[in-house]
Amino acid sequence: NVMPKIEVSSITVGQLAVNCWFLINEDTKEALVFDPGDQADKIVQYASEQGVKITAALLTHGHIDHMGGADALRNLTGAKVYALREEEDLLLDAKQNLSVYIARKVVTFAPDEFVHDGQELELAGVKLEVFHTPGHTPGGASYYCAEAGCVFSGDTLFQGSVGRTDFPGGSMSAIVRSVKEKLFLLPDDTRVCPGHGDETSIGYEKKYNPFV
Repeated sequence: NVMPKIEVSSITVGQLAVNCWFLINEDTKEALVFDPGDQADKIVQYASEQGVKITAALLTHGHIDHMGGADALRNLTGAKVYALREEEDLLLDAKQNLSVYIARKVVTFAPDEFVHDGQELELAGVKLEVFHTPGHTPGGASYYCAEAGCVFSGDTLFQGSVGRTDFPGGSMSAIVRSVKEKLFLLPDDTRVCPGHGDETSIGYEKKYNPFV
């Protein structure tokens, strides 16, 4: 069983500068997209520049700046969109997902498939493990790709920080537990691909993150 050749890169989308991550299987020329927050046309354009087809999109959580482009991306590419089951209520509530405040309009979104904590997915020929990492939102998810040595942490873990917990359903104690009991169990050299800002590593955050 030969591991696929995987490339990980990102583009920034939307007014809140969300990292939209691409996990590209170079062998099959398929791509997974994490957090298509806005500008679906820009996301599709980037995929075509890389010569890859977007086959699935995964949401780390349901805030408007992370899922605002998911519907358009689905329509443009036919990609299935995945989210954690515990995030369903927030995705379908324009106040909880902040769209009425940030986008000044009602945006709700129903994913094609719901995933659960500990689930192993195989998409685009790549294996992913799903972690339920609540705290920023009740149904926050992080996606770990052992083959690529990276974790897509959404707004749970940032370089030197953690996500805000003052939004509906947020909890500081929950986010600290998510980081300590889930993400910090990953290998130290795991690359952390967050929802905003610069990437980091699990080892670096274990040493220097002041929140945990």
